[in-house]
Amino acid sequence: MPAISLQSRLPRTYRIVEIHQETPEVRTLAFAGSLGAKPGQFVMVWIPGVDEIPLGVAYDDGAVTKVTFFMVGDATKALAEKKVGDLVGLRGPFGTCYEWRPGQHIALVAGGYGAAPMYFVARETVSHGCTMEAIVGARSKEHLLYVDQLSSLPHVKVHIATNDGSAGRKGFVTDILEELLSACPLLPDKRRDPTCFPIDQIFTCGPEPMLVKVSEVAAKHQVPSQLALARYMKCGFGLCGQCVVDPLGIRICTEGPVVKNEQCLEIKEFGKYARDSLGRPVHYPAQKPKA
Repeated sequence: MPAISLQSRLPRTYRIVEIHQETPEVRTLAFAGSLGAKPGQFVMVWIPGVDEIPLGVAYDDGAVTKVTFFMVGDATKALAEKKVGDLVGLRGPFGTCYEWRPGQHIALVAGGYGAAPMYFVARETVSHGCTMEAIVGARSKEHLLYVDQLSSLPHVKVHIATNDGSAGRKGFVTDILEELLSACPLLPDKRRDPTCFPIDQIFTCGPEPMLVKVSEVAAKHQVPSQLALARYMKCGFGLCGQCVVDPLGIRICTEGPVVKNEQCLEIKEFGKYARDSLGRPVHYPAQKPKA
């Protein structure tokens, strides 16, 4: 990975030019100016007097940068109180990005506010002649994100899944992914019949339990996939070691957040636990060890 410039490692203030309330709990802020971010990368957002947090980039067209966030902690709640015209500190962009080849057929799998970076991916890839199967999921209809934006893009087919069936099909995004991949299975010679329009890659962003299932489905069908992993990040450029994962020792802020599936499968903690601000493992509910 190329060295990160000192300028990118220091916060710079950007003015909020637009605010959009996506859902009662999710908001998008648009800032005047570009950080030169690529799809999948993140920025460190500094709220003076409160905290600094990593947020994925939802949009960067060279003139405007957008971030979408869930109002859950002190920092995001303070960020949600900002008004148009207010200044916020941003630094970055940091981390790896999604990679594709022109003309590929790509499945985008988004859960929750993972739909925001997936929209950024879709917007960039269609300009390179790619076609998209955008699979967007949420608990219920009112929590769906970026469906209209994805639907407005050319060469993008949107599939929706909700846990309660209030929009799209009832179930999970991985159910739809399984169906799409099963429609074009491997032939005995390990090729795919091109007439069934095979999916060349899978990109995904969302809750880690969802990522685990996407990883399993992708591995089963032998389709290359790239997953966005979230870990507690402090510095953003590989200095503090807070986001190192077991047992590989890679730093998610520099060797991630976008990680290829074959590497994800080597991460012992993937889908099992992450670490808090003090480095202590916090197990996901389904994987919590018995007392």
